[in-house]
Amino acid sequence: MWRRLLMLVVCFVVASNAHAGRSCEQHRPSLQTMERGMDLAARTAQALDASGAQVVLLARAGQDLSAYGLRYSHLGWAYRVADAPASPWRVAHKLNHCGTASGYLYRQGLGEFFLDDLWRYEAVWAVPAPEVQQQLLALLRDDAGTTRLQHAPYSMVSYAWGTRYQQSNQWALETLAAAMEPATVRTRDQAQAWLRWKGYEPTVLHLGPLTRLGARVTAANVAFDDHPPQQRFADRIATVTVDSALAWLQRAQLAGAPQRLVP
Repeated sequence: MWRRLLMLVVCFVVASNAHAGRSCEQHRPSLQTMERGMDLAARTAQALDASGAQVVLLARAGQDLSAYGLRYSHLGWAYRVADAPASPWRVAHKLNHCGTASGYLYRQGLGEFFLDDLWRYEAVWAVPAPEVQQQLLALLRDDAGTTRLQHAPYSMVSYAWGTRYQQSNQWALETLAAAMEPATVRTRDQAQAWLRWKGYEPTVLHLGPLTRLGARVTAANVAFDDHPPQQRFADRIATVTVDSALAWLQRAQLAGAPQRLVP
């Protein structure tokens, strides 16, 4: 029965073409891959239950970004759907449709979040401070609040302080700003102003012109034209990453130290 269920999930994943922070290579996931993903999801659920949290920032390692000094590729907000202690976890996160320049919001279970052929079967999360959890939970349980700052035009390396595109991790931090200041943060510009005020510092990738040209020509979901020319021509691409988000949340005392589950 367990393997039959996994194969049904395999069919769902193959049919879905939404990705973020993991490879867009089209292939049918193996049963072993699915089992590893489901095992990671189950262990993550147990750890989150034990944390006593209602909302956490949750991330995965879907791609090998070690060349850029990064360990994780994609994050979302995991939250309990109801106040009961046994309530299931859902992850609100933004996914890019491979082969396109658009991204959309999803609410998925932990199993879906960790499915597909991840680079490393590892999870990391940070538990926000109680008042931050309270603000986030109210927004995440509200469809209108969650989608308020969603912006479909997508680039994997969108400029952290720009509004032409929006990548997945960027949506998550801008949504945090909207949750913390619901009366004053109504636009992406306002959300980014709040992030600057709170001391967020994006990751600066050092990408040469040939790398940028190759990426732009071969991938619809990669663009660099939103970055200021003086930074772009100096090979400095400032974008929102999981690693920078985790470090900032702890530094700003908005969340505790990252917790990890490794194989």
